[in-house]
Amino acid sequence: MTQKNRLNGGQIDRNTTLDFTFDGKKYTGHPGDTLASALLANNVRLMGRSFKYHRPRGPLTAGSEEPNAIVELRSGARQEPNTRATTAELFEGLAAKSQNRWPSLAFDAMAINDRFSNFLTAGFYYKTFMWPAAFWEKIYEPIIRKAAGLGSLSMQADPDEYDKGFRHCDLLIIGAGPAGLNAALIAGRSGAEVILADEDFRMGGRLNAETFAVADLAGADWAAQTVAELSAMPNVRLMPRTTVIGAFDHGIYGAVERITDHLATSPTGKPRQILWRIYAKQTVLCAGATERPIAFENNDRPGIMLAASMRTFANRWATTPAQRVAIFTNNDDGHRTAQDLHAKGVKIAAVIDTRPDAPSSMDYEVLQGAQVADTKGRLGLTFVEVARADGTNRTIECGALGVSGGWNPNVQLTCHQRGRPIWKEELAAFVPGGTLPPYMSVAGAAVGTFSTHGALKSGADAARKALGLKGRAPAVPQAEDAPVNQTPFWYVTGCSRAWLDQQNDVTVKDVKLSHQEGFRSVEHLKRYTTLGMATDQGKTSNMGGLAIMAELAGKSIPEVGTTIFRPPYTPTAIGTLAGRMRGKDFHPTRLTPSHFWAKERGAVFVEVGNWLRAQWFPLPGETHWRQSVDREVLATRSSVGVCDCTTLGKIDVQGTDAAIFLNKVYCNGFAKLAVGKTRYGLMLREDGIALDDGTAARLAEDQFVVTTTTANAARVYQHMEFVRQCLMPQADVQLISTTEAWAQYAVAGPNSRKLLQKIVDNEFDISNEGFPFMACANITVCGGLRARLFRISFSGELAFEIAVPSRYGDALMRKLMAEGEEFDVTPYGTEALGVMRIEKGHAAGNELNGTTTALNLGMGRMVSKAKDSIGSKLAERPGLNEPEALMQVGLRPVNKDDKVTAGGHLMNANGPVDAAHDQGYVTSAAFSPTLGCMIGLGFLKDGGNRNGEALRLVSPVTNLTVEVEVVSAHFVDPEGERVRA
Repeated sequence: MTQKNRLNGGQIDRNTTLDFTFDGKKYTGHPGDTLASALLANNVRLMGRSFKYHRPRGPLTAGSEEPNAIVELRSGARQEPNTRATTAELFEGLAAKSQNRWPSLAFDAMAINDRFSNFLTAGFYYKTFMWPAAFWEKIYEPIIRKAAGLGSLSMQADPDEYDKGFRHCDLLIIGAGPAGLNAALIAGRSGAEVILADEDFRMGGRLNAETFAVADLAGADWAAQTVAELSAMPNVRLMPRTTVIGAFDHGIYGAVERITDHLATSPTGKPRQILWRIYAKQTVLCAGATERPIAFENNDRPGIMLAASMRTFANRWATTPAQRVAIFTNNDDGHRTAQDLHAKGVKIAAVIDTRPDAPSSMDYEVLQGAQVADTKGRLGLTFVEVARADGTNRTIECGALGVSGGWNPNVQLTCHQRGRPIWKEELAAFVPGGTLPPYMSVAGAAVGTFSTHGALKSGADAARKALGLKGRAPAVPQAEDAPVNQTPFWYVTGCSRAWLDQQNDVTVKDVKLSHQEGFRSVEHLKRYTTLGMATDQGKTSNMGGLAIMAELAGKSIPEVGTTIFRPPYTPTAIGTLAGRMRGKDFHPTRLTPSHFWAKERGAVFVEVGNWLRAQWFPLPGETHWRQSVDREVLATRSSVGVCDCTTLGKIDVQGTDAAIFLNKVYCNGFAKLAVGKTRYGLMLREDGIALDDGTAARLAEDQFVVTTTTANAARVYQHMEFVRQCLMPQADVQLISTTEAWAQYAVAGPNSRKLLQKIVDNEFDISNEGFPFMACANITVCGGLRARLFRISFSGELAFEIAVPSRYGDALMRKLMAEGEEFDVTPYGTEALGVMRIEKGHAAGNELNGTTTALNLGMGRMVSKAKDSIGSKLAERPGLNEPEALMQVGLRPVNKDDKVTAGGHLMNANGPVDAAHDQGYVTSAAFSPTLGCMIGLGFLKDGGNRNGEALRLVSPVTNLTVEVEVVSAHFVDPEGERVRA
């Protein structure tokens, strides 16, 4: 297949031909091509449609700043929308599609929007769709949603893998152009650990796009030679295909490495992309510069692109957008494009230079002091209309137009920590300001040094300074060092539709309208017009818009200012940010020490936060979960049961001030708790609301073990660290979470002591006299294994909690089951645990719901008046202590066959059922096999004085109305005789 616009030379492999398709049509290219360069070689200029007006568009640039040539790659589950054709590497079988068009790219019915452009100007969305109001949901919103967006999703799960990683270096160099390569050479030869990252798949930057020499070698050859030397250095890591997307605190940079995007599919086990967190002691930013366009009438037709990008396509990829080309420029760089294209046999129709003193040429015509006034061509450029210096017009036939309005340093990464660039008058451009991210320096074109020699020198100087290298600096390779003179020329006056932001269809007229309607600050300009809000983040459009606003406001560009740039530097896939954290790996699954034993026993598991806990243990013949749970409850209460409670938060608190610290954290007293004793404690938030409950066991004068609820383990630890670091910084106290360090089991029931006596070593007396209720101790089990024993109960039965190092947790569970056979020991899960805690009236997460106080929970007397503690003062607020405050009560149905539903509301036995007469609500409910009916816990107004009262439990959502009786929340053993047995 003939590639009509393929030129000689270039950095492509002509020995291999790659087949690919675009919108279903077959084309060919070569390794080293991008999708855009291969399409241009095949004489395809039309590659996309604009967002709002659906105007035909071709590539404007040759890099990641591309606003127009946005396509979909691949198909099926691997369909990838919004990919820049200018950066997508060509591979065999690549299938690409244009997007944001219907039914086809050449004929887009939505282009009718362009006919109504007078009604769709900047800010139209603020002024329309307001009347009639009833139309919004049924008409306006569906239309807007259908029109929104560019590409489309496959709606299938992404089959590719993504990963995250960490890297460290002495010097991170961002950008592998002449400045970056020379900086890496200096740093690498010094022995420093260096990372050189570049977004391109071929390092070299502009050296790959130019024809001038470096050190008597072609620029591209010098770059290749330098890369080869760097790759041989063990202390240098080269990272091509890696975009540094953000500069974050403490010298940390985010970088996305594209591992397999250039392949048809990712090899098994290989991630598609990796998000790196790079820790750099010093950083040199060598991000280069972006050429800026000139706005003129109809400057968006396919075939109109930046002149330097046209040069890049010719020199690097040996392609041209057309065989007859014109150049529109205000600087010498545009002439360089004309010279390079002429040397490759491309016909230069004319160079249109805005400067009256523009240099002439013997090879092509130069129109001095002229401007492009308009263009023609429906789906691609065919003619340009030139306004000459003498006032006459001239029509020039051409298939492509290269536009050069000067260069803007790429300052984006220097602004990611709110640093603002400063205006450099001699360049008519913003350059990095004095406030840079810590430990960052800038070199090359990114700092406004545009000559090759200047870039090489500034890169070397920046690396030496960053690393503190002394001695004579090595010689800078010889290279062109032409002075750069940029005379600003932003747009051609008198035009009505001159495009600034080509993706979002923002014109010069839109900026003028923004000024006219009072949206004159740069932030308002951006949001009113959407200038710079496209996927290229205004890399090619911001400066033009700012210059026009400055002109309209009668101010200079630095007075108008610029918006702040934010990460990411280029669009980043959500999958990359997520990494492996999706599906079951969205958050880590934490397994209890007895998990595999429980799995062997056929346990049914439930997610509790990140934990996977056994919910119940069905036996053969049990067909309903209630059968299993009822059996576990009755077996525990009649003999002995074992439950893995490792998931409860465990915090080791040590130090001479540990008791004083806990006395501050808990609302009840801990200062005088004896060694070997455990106390139930309630924590309050600063506003007096209950935060969490648990126990604190004093194992030594300077050591406590605090337990928390599973759900609040991390939150309580964070709270305690805040108190330690901010409220009591002088206290001698240290905290460490030991939740995963200890496997802990509740052994509950009348035979629990007998079972434990079989494994606790003989020197430890765990009789009722030797180890009473609420005792704790460090012990040994099974012949010397260190352990901790706590006599506490969550079930209302005689119970203990025994803890061993986690690595012995599985073995301990198996040992307990083996030794407990004579007692018919029963493992029980979270459902039975929940039933027994409701039967006993213990508050849990449903009651500690962020709205309840100690008074509501029936623990008002626990809030000590004799000491100061967090939340104790605000707990005294009148609004939290009203006479008819909600109080925790027990509820049981008058008819034993009726259901008690959590979430239901309590109403008086007679009277209206509405919010005004609401008496309270049910927080927890369960069937009690001990009592033979459903029971519940809830909060009731003045609940402490309403024992025995009949109420109605109503649930309007489920049409439930049940008569219930108010009873003690302690359904089982209200006197506590069992726990003290």
